[in-house]
Amino acid sequence: MKIITLQPEQFDLFAKNHRYRNYYQTSTYGKAMEQIGYNTHFLGIQDDFGNLIGAGLVLYQDVFMGHKYAYVPRGFLMNYDDPTFLTELAEKLKKLLGKQGFLYLKLDPYIPCTIRDNKGHIINSNPGSSEIITMMKQAGFQHHGLNKFFESEKARWEAITTFNMPTKEIYRKLDKTTRNKINKAIKTGIEIIKDETGDVVTFYEFVKNKHNRELKYYQALYKYFKENEAIDIYYARINTEKFVINSKNNYEKALEENDRLNHLIQQPPPKADISKIINKKMESDKLVNEFKKDLIFATDLLKRYPNGITISGAIIIKYDNAIFLLIEGFNPTYKDKNPNYLLKWKIIEEYNEKGYKYFNLNAITGEFQQKHKYSGLNEMKMGFNAVATEYIGEFDLIINPIVYNLYKSVNKKK
Repeated sequence: MKIITLQPEQFDLFAKNHRYRNYYQTSTYGKAMEQIGYNTHFLGIQDDFGNLIGAGLVLYQDVFMGHKYAYVPRGFLMNYDDPTFLTELAEKLKKLLGKQGFLYLKLDPYIPCTIRDNKGHIINSNPGSSEIITMMKQAGFQHHGLNKFFESEKARWEAITTFNMPTKEIYRKLDKTTRNKINKAIKTGIEIIKDETGDVVTFYEFVKNKHNRELKYYQALYKYFKENEAIDIYYARINTEKFVINSKNNYEKALEENDRLNHLIQQPPPKADISKIINKKMESDKLVNEFKKDLIFATDLLKRYPNGITISGAIIIKYDNAIFLLIEGFNPTYKDKNPNYLLKWKIIEEYNEKGYKYFNLNAITGEFQQKHKYSGLNEMKMGFNAVATEYIGEFDLIINPIVYNLYKSVNKKK
């Protein structure tokens, strides 16, 4: 085995045909990360005959006392099922990176463990994943465990929905609650718009409090992925005039139904179950009040924003035969209008028609039974007829154990 340096073009040529390929392992992603302070290196792994059998984009930066941290996002593109190969690779990486002042190397291979339904029940599994984890630990890679939440650099759990059917059939398979929220957003007058201007600054307002990513991170991703037409920004926008019209129609229809039920209570038909009519009337009263509030709210919104108001946004990355939700966010004032449900649905409509195969909705948690603060996130994403994909997790290869332990102890105190 020999570790070599690859040119970006060589790396991309190898990566695009690998079974674990992903947009993190591209020279485009490397260029973007250079803009936010990382250095990049394209590492190749050759066998004894000079054949390229593995590669990886390595991101690195100084972190502690002149020592560097390296990260291979979504892991090296290589086969992980040979214990001898893994051991030799670990030894050569330690030797090479040790000479260059590295502290440790992190990787999180894009290898699935299980596929699960929205209840967390296993519907498919990778029988070799447990063995790969064991072999990597034996080779010297420290495993961070099978975490359920967001403790790792990249999500260990993702929600993925496939496009293997007509759009109408995809919609029919959505969770009933998801369909209802999509319809509510449409009735609100929400429209989905693709941003053709690349206005990342406006988009950032919706996501700046979600993660510790600065504006320049999204600007860099947009700049370099846009060169390949591989990234898009979408916004959900309330057409305030339409919102008023729809709210007025809803209110008037609700009033008509309420009057009808009121008449039935006063003059019930023969053999009518008056208790059921009264219950329907009570539900109708609630609906009338809800639509009245909507109409008042919509009227005020039209006065303040006669040209409409943008209330949420999402960035997607197109790679291979799939689309990936990088991040989404919304104005919490309009959360009950369900803008991001309609936004995701319109993205599904568009890219299913374009022939893409699946939509990676990004991070969820691995806790499906107990209620927690991210339960709503899981329910929303899994409601799009998604399955949960669980990956093998994160590993560290410690290059300098003494300084590494000191680095960890110092950071733990912060």
